[in-house]
Amino acid sequence: MDIKQLIYLCNLERERHFGRAAEASFVSQPTLSMRLKNLEKELGVSLINRGNNFGGFTAEGERVLAWAREIVSVYQGLKLEVESLKHGLNGTLRLGVVPQCSISLAEMLKAVSERYPHLDYRVAVLSADQLLEALTAHTVDIGIGFFELTTLKELHFQSQPLTETGVELVFHPQHFPKLVGDTPLPLEAVAALPLCLAEPTRYFRRYLDQYFREAGLTLHPRLETTSIFQLLEGIFVGLGCGLFPHGNLLPEMTPALHRRPIAIAAMSRHAAVVVDVPERATPLAQKFFDAASEWLRKQNAHPGA
Repeated sequence: MDIKQLIYLCNLERERHFGRAAEASFVSQPTLSMRLKNLEKELGVSLINRGNNFGGFTAEGERVLAWAREIVSVYQGLKLEVESLKHGLNGTLRLGVVPQCSISLAEMLKAVSERYPHLDYRVAVLSADQLLEALTAHTVDIGIGFFELTTLKELHFQSQPLTETGVELVFHPQHFPKLVGDTPLPLEAVAALPLCLAEPTRYFRRYLDQYFREAGLTLHPRLETTSIFQLLEGIFVGLGCGLFPHGNLLPEMTPALHRRPIAIAAMSRHAAVVVDVPERATPLAQKFFDAASEWLRKQNAHPGA
């Protein structure tokens, strides 16, 4: 058994396809298949359900895969630590992000990059449930999303809360002049508007739908999409108004758009930056988490700074 076989196994889990797993592993498909068969022969168990296509993992394969994730994560952490000792902190950090948290991700990355200028970032947009799975499977290093606090404690994750400062309606005053103002907008007024919203499976959207439903109101989504860019385009041309957590959007990027607070209660889940326990977090992930946490605490101490 060697580390490459375990990496191939983890790539097969991620890709769910022999050809794509081989491409991700930078080997030919016959080579990947042969190395995995050798691993099965050495362990004396069948790991993969094979047919004309990849058919998932056997029960034994799932257990081996759990160990493989841990070993590959430690191996990658070791490589990064050695590189950091030689050249300073550098490498690519894998971020899993749930859309529409109460923070500008780019602003946080820029702040961390000022301390660690050689860090690069690969961002995957996930649902809240997918993010937790990715963290436990070590397919992302850092999670930024919505979590149940009890779950984080049970799994012993490190977490830095994101301050929630409410929800705001985002609109173009040229198309919705009557909405201009500073006072909180009542739910009835929001429900009467055409809206540009994230698609219904996203956590922030589910929170909105449930809250309005419990108030006896129904939202009117004129545009639904997974793309924040498409939402902003729809808002800009007057297709509808948008609902966002305060702090999610950089006002400087959308100077033509106005914002107005909404009278709405906080979410049941808590927004946070999350990383594994120090013993299992990679050096890259731990350094990022510490720097991001420090920046967030400063932001909370000096809002608007």
